[in-house]
This record gives sequence, structure tokens and C-alpha cells, in this order.
Amino acid sequence: MIIGRERELGHLKERYDRGGFQFIVMYGRRRVGKTTIISEFIKDKPAIFFAAQEYDDTTALKLFSERVFDHFGIGDLPPFDTWNRAFEFIAREGASERLVLALDEFPYLAAANKSIPSILQNIIDHLYRKTELFLIICGSSMSFMERGVLSEKSPLYGRLSSQMEVLPFGYRDSARFFPRYSLEDKLAAYGIMGGIPQYLIHIDDVRSLRDNIVTGILSRPSALYEEPRNLLKEELRRPQVYNAIIEAIAKGQTRLNDIVTKTGIPRDKCLKYIRSLLELHILTRETPIGEETGKRSIYKLMDNFFKFWYAFVFENTELVEQGNGGLLYDRMVTPFLSEFTGSEVFENVCKEYLRKLNGSKRGSVQLPFLFTHIGRWWGSSPKTKTEIEIDILAYNRKEALFCECKWTNRMMGNDILETLKEKASRFPQFTSQFYVLFSKSGFTASLKRAAAEEGNVLLVDLKMLYA
Repeated sequence: MIIGRERELGHLKERYDRGGFQFIVMYGRRRVGKTTIISEFIKDKPAIFFAAQEYDDTTALKLFSERVFDHFGIGDLPPFDTWNRAFEFIAREGASERLVLALDEFPYLAAANKSIPSILQNIIDHLYRKTELFLIICGSSMSFMERGVLSEKSPLYGRLSSQMEVLPFGYRDSARFFPRYSLEDKLAAYGIMGGIPQYLIHIDDVRSLRDNIVTGILSRPSALYEEPRNLLKEELRRPQVYNAIIEAIAKGQTRLNDIVTKTGIPRDKCLKYIRSLLELHILTRETPIGEETGKRSIYKLMDNFFKFWYAFVFENTELVEQGNGGLLYDRMVTPFLSEFTGSEVFENVCKEYLRKLNGSKRGSVQLPFLFTHIGRWWGSSPKTKTEIEIDILAYNRKEALFCECKWTNRMMGNDILETLKEKASRFPQFTSQFYVLFSKSGFTASLKRAAAEEGNVLLVDLKMLYA
């Protein structure tokens, strides 16, 4: 049974039910579940599903021919001699029926035969538009899909009915993979595994989180032990250089100058490598919310699993090779896991919660206004001349939410609210100011009373996050 993806499947169904020719482009990072979505969608429909691999063009065309002949119940025919003839055959034989043609990992086909996008463009324009064909092109190479399929320079540009970027699960859908866990363990598991389905399936909620991580990541035979390293090898030519950059960022060196100093890579080359990681959606560039210039920009890892692996596994592989994964977890992960979860993971979860709540109502909870921008802010305080940080700032023209996120074992008290108000005074342009406090361990009675009396303070605990 597929978990989640109701929205993606619903969108495909809506397009399918419209009738006529439809051309859907689906893309997203590896392991995110694109193939699973397509397989679920076509299970009750006439379909030709072809998953390309790193074959040469002749082999790919031969295997594709077999899939086409198999669908139409045709045997003992030689393979098509060109892709053009193969696509023409599908148009001719499947012209009157609603037929799904799904080309998975399309970048492999285009790498083996660079003319395939142009061939498809010609076939779409002259044949497929008159059919009931439902064409899906899918790919994991983010750079190719964005440049070779979606960009204005692509032969296929302007012919799409719809494009779908398949994103990792959020914290709520991820929790559906381990329903028996406590709320704290659900969030910690998400903090380690992220929202990639192929990672989440390795969590068995009958076992402890520790045991799952030790056997699923910190052991030599495990499927995920070398996952980040293998992904980089698939996508990049010099993975050792990228490893150094990613590790530096995972360890807190997020500014360009700090990354250059830590890695020893010359600045111009470092920027080039970082751009590649941005294109692959491994890194993201963050600027204080509301600022357009990039002088204070920092770089962060987008994927929780990458953050965990490079923070705790990358430089400790010798312990894993020796069979000491359990010792590695107990000595080097456990003491810092709460800090790791609280540093960025919890903030991102809280941000996701606010986005879901924006313009809607969950139970008795409703935000006081509709915000148009949300992010993190950091900078200096004119009063104290010190650096301050606001975990989440969400605002529109005149109204703002100032948010503090605490992943600690201590109840949040009035002191946190007063400090947040002091930070908010840095933004007099917002005439209506509200405060949202997120806490793993709940709130003191005095803070609850203060929030009730003031009326502009929202307190959110784990139960509300998962309600």
C-alpha cells in the first residue's frame, strides 16, 4: 500500500479524466518515490511503462520495442530500427484508446541518444495531439530535467500539459511510516531520515529508534550506509571535493568564506561546486527573510538524512567498518541528537506547520492573519549592538508573526516570550505583532496564563503539531 502522495495521484487522475492528449513531466531527486507514484497510477489502466537505465541507444531501443510489442500482444517482430518508428507505431496502434506511455528516467534515454527530445517534439506536434495518449516523462537528474525538458531551450518546451516536482514528505506524512512511535521519536526519526520514502521504509517502529539507526545506517551491510556517497558518485565527477564541502556545511560552516577556509578549496572553484550542489537540490541558499541581497547568505543541506550522515557518519566510517555502529551511536550520536534535532529540523517542522495553518483552521487553532512571506531572520540589534536571530518570521505588509522554537527538555517560560518581544521591537514597520512559541516539552503555567491574558500569543506543543 502506498503511503501519502494523495495530491500527486489526484492530479494525475484529474488530467487523465480530461481526455485527449496529455503530456505530464514529473521530476524529483532520486529515491523520492516517482516510480512508485507512476506504478500506483497505472495499475488499473492500459499502459506501457518503460524504465530506462544506462544502456547504449541500441539496447535501450530493443528493450523499449519489447515493452511495446508485449503491450499490444505482438510477437516475433524485430525491434524498431529508430525511435521515430517506435513512437509512430504507438500513435497508430493506440490512437483510439486511452493509453498511458510512461518513460521513466528519461535522462538516460537522452544521454544515449541526444536527438530523442527533438524526435518526441515532432511526434507530439504531428501525431500525438490527435490521440488519447497520456504521456509521462519522468527523471531524477534535476539539472537535465530543468534544462533539457522544462527550459525554453528544450525542444519540448511549450508542449506540456502539466509539470510535477515530486518533493520529499513533510514531517506529518513521514510519521505515517512509524505510527507506533511516540511524538518525540516520530520527529527525531524524521530529523534523521528526512522525507524520502526509500529511507523511511527502513524504520521498523516495533524496534527502538536507536536499533533502527544502528542496523539501518551504522552497519556495513545496511542499505543506507553509503547512500549519500553513492548518490554523489552517480551525479558528480569529483565526489571527494563535494564531500568536503557538504561535510563542512553539515558541521556548521555555512558561510562561503568559512567553507573555503575549512576545505582549502579556492573561492572561485568552491562557488562552482556549490552551484552544482544547488542544482541537484542537495544544498539550498538562505538569506535573512526580507533581504534581497546575498551578502549575508548561508548555505544549508536540504535533506535531513544528508545532514545526519555527514555530521555523524562521514568521518567515523572506520568505526562502522569495525562493526562498532552501536558504540558510534551511543558515544557520538546520542549526546548530540537533541541539539541536532533542535538546530534546524524542529524549526523547519514548525515552519511547515505554519504553512499548513496559513489561511486555514486546524481544530481550534487559526492564525490571526494570512502571511505572504515566511523564513528565518538574523542580524544585529541597534540597541544592544549584538547579533540576534528570529527562528521564524512570517508577515504580510503590516502584520507579523515572531516565532521561537525550542527542542529542549525544559518547559518554556515567560523569559522566552519577553526575549522574543525584545527581538520583535527591531521591526517597528509591523504595526500588528503576534508571537508563536513552539516547545517540545510544553509550557509553564505562568506562560500559559500570560498567553491567555495577552491574546496575541499562540503556544504550540508536539500534540498540536501532530493533531
